[in-house]
Amino acid sequence: MAEKTQTTYQQDIVGDGISSVQKVREPHKENEGRGIRYVLIGICALFLFVMLILPLIVVITNALRDGWEAYREAVFDEYTVKALQLTLLATVAAVAVNTIFGLVASFLLSKFYFRGRRVLAALIDIPFSISPVIAGLVFILTFGNIGWMGDFLKAHDIKIVFAVPGVILATIFVTFPFVFRELFPVMNAQGTDEEEAAALMGAGGFTIFRRITFPHIRWALLYGVILCAARAMGEFGAVSVISGHLRGKTNTLPLHVEILYNEFNTTAAFAVSSILVVLAVLILVVRNIVEGFSRNRKF
Repeated sequence: MAEKTQTTYQQDIVGDGISSVQKVREPHKENEGRGIRYVLIGICALFLFVMLILPLIVVITNALRDGWEAYREAVFDEYTVKALQLTLLATVAAVAVNTIFGLVASFLLSKFYFRGRRVLAALIDIPFSISPVIAGLVFILTFGNIGWMGDFLKAHDIKIVFAVPGVILATIFVTFPFVFRELFPVMNAQGTDEEEAAALMGAGGFTIFRRITFPHIRWALLYGVILCAARAMGEFGAVSVISGHLRGKTNTLPLHVEILYNEFNTTAAFAVSSILVVLAVLILVVRNIVEGFSRNRKF
């Protein structure tokens, strides 16, 4: 009984960030509180319908309001295609950089103890608390022509603000903590006993990571990558400030939607928005697949 209690407590410490809803204890099957339960279910269903399902229906309906040809023309427009390409480029770059950083930072903070460890962990969470618009302004004041590094960048003909590198940089910043926050609790709960035992037996660093550390964190890593990608594709605030809204050059899909809507081209705006909806659904499907594998397979 003690072992079972300890395992449950350990699972609660780890928190897989995926199937945590299933950790809630099964409710009693008695009829007590049935009315309250139905009321709460109705409130949740109504809220989800008004806040999620209804807007999605509005997007799809308005996107196809002028017919399939108008929808196809808006989706395959030259500026839409370029905005989609830039969105995917920024997303891939953000996922790659933040995955590497998340692995390194979570390994460092969970396996080693040093002065300033908590400060470093708090700094990683800054993008969660700071406004993306403020982040964009900070990048302009740092890398712009009047910024701290403006003279250096201008002398070496490097353009970051109002260019593609600035869009990628802003996307990386706003998605900075996602992979780290999924990996750190898992690595922290795992401890260092297994790695130390393998090191004493002569295993190298890469072998220890590949055979011991990675099997424990692979699902948390994949889930963090999915969250990072979802956040990157929908980023608006920081990218809006640093991009300059150059159509066909620095516009991502969310910015392109804004421009179309401000031009009162609502059909095209909703058509382009439907692309983001499709991408969101694909990410949701992948996330559910990851959840299923993480529940059914043991590390």
